[in-house]
Amino acid sequence: MAKVCWPYFDPEYENFSNRINPPRVSVDNDSCHDCTLIKVDSVNKPGILLEVVQILTDLDFIITKAYISSDGGWFMDVFHVTDQQGKKITDSKTIDIIEKALGPKGQSTEGVKSFQGKRVGVHSVGSHTAIELIGRDRAGLLSEISTVLANLHFNVIAAEVWTHKRRIACVLYVNDATNHSVDDPNRLSHMEEQLNQILRGCEDDEKVARTSFSTGFTHMDRRLHQMLFADRDFESPGVTTTDVDCPPSYRPQISIEHCEEKGYSVVAVKCKDRAKLMFDIVCTLTDMQYVVFHATISSDGPNASQEYFIRHMDGYMLDTEGEKERVIKCIEAAIQRRVSEGVSLELCAKDRVGLLSEVTRILRENGLRVCRAGVSTIGEKGLNVFHVRDAYGNPVDMKIIEALHREIGQTVMVNVKKVPANAKAPATQGWAKTSFFLGNLLERFLT
Repeated sequence: MAKVCWPYFDPEYENFSNRINPPRVSVDNDSCHDCTLIKVDSVNKPGILLEVVQILTDLDFIITKAYISSDGGWFMDVFHVTDQQGKKITDSKTIDIIEKALGPKGQSTEGVKSFQGKRVGVHSVGSHTAIELIGRDRAGLLSEISTVLANLHFNVIAAEVWTHKRRIACVLYVNDATNHSVDDPNRLSHMEEQLNQILRGCEDDEKVARTSFSTGFTHMDRRLHQMLFADRDFESPGVTTTDVDCPPSYRPQISIEHCEEKGYSVVAVKCKDRAKLMFDIVCTLTDMQYVVFHATISSDGPNASQEYFIRHMDGYMLDTEGEKERVIKCIEAAIQRRVSEGVSLELCAKDRVGLLSEVTRILRENGLRVCRAGVSTIGEKGLNVFHVRDAYGNPVDMKIIEALHREIGQTVMVNVKKVPANAKAPATQGWAKTSFFLGNLLERFLT
């Protein structure tokens, strides 16, 4: 993974600067009739744009427009946001979270503890151990991984799984049967050995697959981007979901020009709009050691247009064609990693050791291949979201989904999303067609 190094900033000076000029955050529901305006003014510092976008993304907001300016010592942003249903942010508790997370308290240690987001660290989510896996993807691999963990009596509390160009990257939070993190070096070594065997298959090459236990604190989605970037998936010739499903008009159109007058390189991105698009692009530019000085973000129906005025952190523009081509490839890969065309299954059940293993085994036995997955635990309930295709990477026959629901519908609540337009959604107790979010799924499960 490319090492990211910022110029040294004395922490005491930064705290002193924040006390003199604390961040100002305003949440405006009056200026625009169809969205909420979130305005952030603060002292500029390395990585601040990514921090702000990361918080808005973790709150599940949709950023429809944004105007960024951070030239000089001051950082000024305006974000037009809605909730997942396209409505304004009016809940007073949510607004309070925004103001605390982005305001002065969000810069303090207390503020960081109160809004952890999706962080990766060996003890970053209570008493859990974080495991990072990367290797060559194949049908049934997630089922094999979860089976190994279940057989070793590890419970998966949370996980994110991405696949891109025949590679798979996973970050998993696990604990043991006593709900404590795993510190025993012998157990960790045994787990690592078995997982590496699963990931490598018949190949005995450490470069093919790796298992590691993360240290430090990193946002989960950012860590997945870093892992695949270090794996150089942007250079891989493998086929992606986007290649299979989308016509050329849906593939990202990325160009880089020079603004000689101001000394910026201008990165223009046009593609199909989706949630977390801005986060994925800003994350990639930041980890490639580029600084965003200005940006404009807009969505026009199903399409998004984003323009970033950047320099390398050493102050230079992108000088060579090779550097431009590399940035274009990396941004394209970042956009495509999260694209999951096809069917999405949301499953909710009582949490227990082996739940993920059981569910993924059933998916595998029904000929379904997991392209992307998210696993979380709320209270005693395990919530799983799987983006699936058939074993050959083609769209799923909805008869398979109907059979799957008949098999597990008595013990696991199933919700089907993103059904292809030419397929009929299976009947799932009358609510699957209208319930689109995990919050709704959990609420219905609890009632």
